[in-house]
Amino acid sequence: MLALLKTASGPGLQLQDVPDPTIGINDVLIRVHRTGICGTDLHIEAWDAWAQKTIQPPRIVGHEFVGEIVETGANVEDFTKGDLVSGEGHVVCGRCRHCLAGRRHLCARSIGLGVGRDGAFAEFVALPMTNVWHHWPGVDEDVAAIFDPFGNAVHTALAFPTLGEDVLISGAGPIGLMATAVARHTGARHVVVSEPNATRRDLAMRMGATLAIEPRERALPEVFAELDMVEGFDVAMEMSGNAQALRDAISAMAHGGGVAILGLPTEEIALDVNQVVMKMLTLRGIYGREMYETWYQMTVLLQSGLDISAVITHRFGFREHEAAFAAARSGDSGKVIMDWTA
Repeated sequence: MLALLKTASGPGLQLQDVPDPTIGINDVLIRVHRTGICGTDLHIEAWDAWAQKTIQPPRIVGHEFVGEIVETGANVEDFTKGDLVSGEGHVVCGRCRHCLAGRRHLCARSIGLGVGRDGAFAEFVALPMTNVWHHWPGVDEDVAAIFDPFGNAVHTALAFPTLGEDVLISGAGPIGLMATAVARHTGARHVVVSEPNATRRDLAMRMGATLAIEPRERALPEVFAELDMVEGFDVAMEMSGNAQALRDAISAMAHGGGVAILGLPTEEIALDVNQVVMKMLTLRGIYGREMYETWYQMTVLLQSGLDISAVITHRFGFREHEAAFAAARSGDSGKVIMDWTA
């Protein structure tokens, strides 16, 4: 099969012929239709410090995908040839305290698809049946391909109740954009998006934001009067990993508010803990998706009318992977999709 992989230390990815993956008795083999490019893939392609200490070449990259099952292991039930599926990108140990208690998203031994095991930027990918998610008939395959990052958005957006609340989202990358749509769909009164990139501010408005502000030009408290906010935000979602964005969010919170933190900073962040204590704020770290409650929630949100398709701004054939990665890296994009059927 053809696959996009990191063959050796250094920048870049190579499209090469590699052996088809083999499956065990509890696995399924999936023919990949579409994939989404994630920030993790950009790190690996650039071969930055994180990639250098994390990736052991050769490695097929990629973890956002949709495809159809072409083969199942002898022990596999409920999955059949032709089923349209995506996959949870964290392969857990199944034996730790959290896994045995059904809290698999907390498994400390999970292995990342496209990071610690060969991934989905290929014509075929193999996964344990416990990592495979059935899609319903008629799902948009481009949307199905990005269920992984959509799950991050849903996990973050539902960390605190949003119905009737004033919500701040810091960072309008693809996950922040999808979280904007989720917050609006789940009944937030106002959704304010703080984002320095003009293209992504425009996308945020399309995804349902009440306001999208340039944080270097407008401080968060300046929107309070405009939006009839008495004290501050009830819920904040920090998606950027930017130190000042997190500090600004905490300063702009109402008493008793909740801050869901998904963005990963590149260095330590100093916080004014007095504000956290005196405002009685709750700070919650978010990683990945709950297995598989978030996947169920994603499905129901879409079936109930949530539309996230506007977050997909670029589409390429997989042989155009260099152009696809350039678009994803540019910042003037939402989600970038690669088609593996062309």
